[in-house]
Amino acid sequence: MPRLPKVFIALIQFLGKAAPTHALFLTEWNSIMASAPANNLPVFYNDLLPLNSVDHASYRSRTVESAPFLTNQHAVPLTVDEFVAAQRFVPIIFSAGEEAVPLALMGLNEGVNTFLDDEGKLRGPAYVPAYVRRYPWMLAKLRPDSDELSLCFDPTSEAVGEFEEGQPLFEDGKPTELTQGVLKFCEDFEQAAARTGQFMKDLKELDLLMDGEVAIQVPGNDQPFVYRGFRMVNEEKLRDMRGDQLRKISQNGMLPLIYAHLFSLQLMREVFESQVAQGKGPISVPATPQPAEA
Repeated sequence: MPRLPKVFIALIQFLGKAAPTHALFLTEWNSIMASAPANNLPVFYNDLLPLNSVDHASYRSRTVESAPFLTNQHAVPLTVDEFVAAQRFVPIIFSAGEEAVPLALMGLNEGVNTFLDDEGKLRGPAYVPAYVRRYPWMLAKLRPDSDELSLCFDPTSEAVGEFEEGQPLFEDGKPTELTQGVLKFCEDFEQAAARTGQFMKDLKELDLLMDGEVAIQVPGNDQPFVYRGFRMVNEEKLRDMRGDQLRKISQNGMLPLIYAHLFSLQLMREVFESQVAQGKGPISVPATPQPAEA
């Protein structure tokens, strides 16, 4: 398992001056987990500040009922720890390219998220990836040559700030139970990220990934709608595995994760149909004829 950097907890309690944003250097996992913009921030994040008890002594965290930043995101990074829970709700695919990562597919077309309405509220039962639940928090390096990670947050988020409502982040200059819980969640996410990185490394070494393609046939259309641009496990190669290789993926826990991925692909059609029903697919559902007036 890859070695994880130490978490610099003391920064939360004692640092008086926040480092400038441009001094932040994200962990390798965060640069891999999503397409990083030019400012080297992962998807969803507009800015990052290290949390400290001086500048943010009066800051609170409040519940936000919607996630407008997610409405146009059709794929979200996923850790292997989430495969079993996520497979019931979303297709699990792998990104294209040399450094593939697992993704929860929330829409088949770019810019479409079938699980949220236009305000960013869930339409119904769904699995929300830990990557989303972590926002606006994350662990990041303040210096590129450091092994220490600091708890940071996106100051543009509606969830953290100087509000009247919400729970305090500090009391008497010390992190509250809420802040400690946030830190624990972010630490757990980093550990899950390390396990995911090892899983992807093993898939690559076993040469089990292939270019994915799904064809969805719609009644009334001569040609199916074909989706490409992702990777998936090659079932034929998986079936042909024997001996030590098969024993390895069975004993190290890879096999149930692979099956969770493969089973989840059956949900591709459901996501497609949701897009169509919402008027966001490649075709539209015909309007229901209205009865003629007498």
